[in-house]
Parts: sequence; C-alpha cells; structure tokens
Amino acid sequence: MSALFADIEPDEGMSVIEPGLAIEALAEGANPLSARECEVLTESAGGGTIADIATALTLSEGTVRNHLSAAIQKLDARNRADAARVAKEKGWL
Repeated sequence: MSALFADIEPDEGMSVIEPGLAIEALAEGANPLSARECEVLTESAGGGTIADIATALTLSEGTVRNHLSAAIQKLDARNRADAARVAKEKGWL
C-alpha cells in the first residue's frame, strides 16, 4: 500500500484497491455509456438479432437500435460488436 496509507489497517468490510489498478482505472476515464446502453451492448454481445435483443430486454427494436447507435458513437466503434469489445476491454461491461 502507498506510504500515505501505510499505518491504516483495513477494517472488516472495507474495500481495498491496489494503487496501480486504481490509477489504471482512472486513466481510462469515466464510463460514457448509460446503464441501458451497457445493458443493450451486453445483450448484443451474444450475437442475437435486434429483435432478439429487444425481446430479451422488453424494448422495441427501434429503442434497441437507438441505444446501440449511441453506444457505437460514444465509443467511436465501427459496429456493435466493436463497441461491445471496447466497452469490455475498458471494464464498463
């Protein structure tokens, strides 16, 4: 642990994060995706059709397309599979 916290013992139930991991996570920046965009991307990673995703999440197909389009734009991805890959690599899914 860093010198700043060297004399602090974690209490039971207290979260302890390795400093290098925390720095790496902060370097990635905040997750730009909404909770629903994450949910739609996660469901889409299974390779289903827009209709399959809509049915699984009880959304309309148009809403699924809108969420996927927004996620693709926010992540500067080529398609939904690329968006899901990027989001997974950054730890957002």
